[in-house]
Amino acid sequence: MSSHDHQHSPGADRRWLGAALLVIVAFMVGEVIAGLLAHSLALLTDAAHMLTDAGALAVAIIASRIVQRPARGAFTYGFARVDALSGQASGITLMLLAVWFAIEGVRRLFAPVGVHGGAVTVVALIGVAVNVIATMFAGRADRGSLNVRGVIAHLITDLWAFAATVVAGLVVLTTGWTRADSIASLVVAAVMAWTGWRLVHASGRVFLEAAPFGVDPVELGEELAQTDGVAEVHDLHVWEIGPGTVALSAHVLVRPPRDCHEVAAALRTALRERHGIGHVTLQTDHADAADQHGAADCADAHGVVHTPHTR
Repeated sequence: MSSHDHQHSPGADRRWLGAALLVIVAFMVGEVIAGLLAHSLALLTDAAHMLTDAGALAVAIIASRIVQRPARGAFTYGFARVDALSGQASGITLMLLAVWFAIEGVRRLFAPVGVHGGAVTVVALIGVAVNVIATMFAGRADRGSLNVRGVIAHLITDLWAFAATVVAGLVVLTTGWTRADSIASLVVAAVMAWTGWRLVHASGRVFLEAAPFGVDPVELGEELAQTDGVAEVHDLHVWEIGPGTVALSAHVLVRPPRDCHEVAAALRTALRERHGIGHVTLQTDHADAADQHGAADCADAHGVVHTPHTR
């Protein structure tokens, strides 16, 4: 096993996520206290966001364990899509918090309160460092997972929040213009809404069984149809079961006298080597409709060809 494989093993992923969780929780407690003492909406807003970071990390750790459970009973595909569920939950949480922070930010624009710019700036600078460390820890986990991507999205959004808060704190400190704190909250809310939407969109594609990003079903079908011995490919479906696990099914008509199983094997090899698609179901039949006996032989022998379901 290579060091790369070890780094992205489920156990290693959970350890990195756990380290990020400890860093976030420790700082979050201090930020709540500082936000209350400094009367800073930006700090309290970001402390609430860090609470969602902690929640996202905790859910990610649990989800990464569930995803590894083998297929059993009614769950014939296993639990790979728990990863997308976790990513979607993170995205929805970010969007809801963005609405709340935007409303509160607008309210404080019209009714500003006193903000201690120095305290805000110092805490925010510490927050930048803390989020850089937490993001580095979480980034060591598998970024192909929507679950992990959701966590990293939370952390990076929080990093931008702290950066905006540093600017707001400096403005308040140097000019006394306290509305800068509210404007920083609105900027953070906008970033949160955009990041949340991207996560919801990505997880929605998984649940709707859309083709993975970077895979064009039309082009893929045309490529398969160019394979020697293939007369036609139709009823092609390609979708993502879970992180890194893409599935494909299709009906393939084979030109006589080519052997159906030989052509199917060539197609499976091409899909695995060129596109990394290892879970393939192909129904193969002879294209010559007049050769009813040949079509029956092909279907009866191994009309549906399966490759092993790898995870």
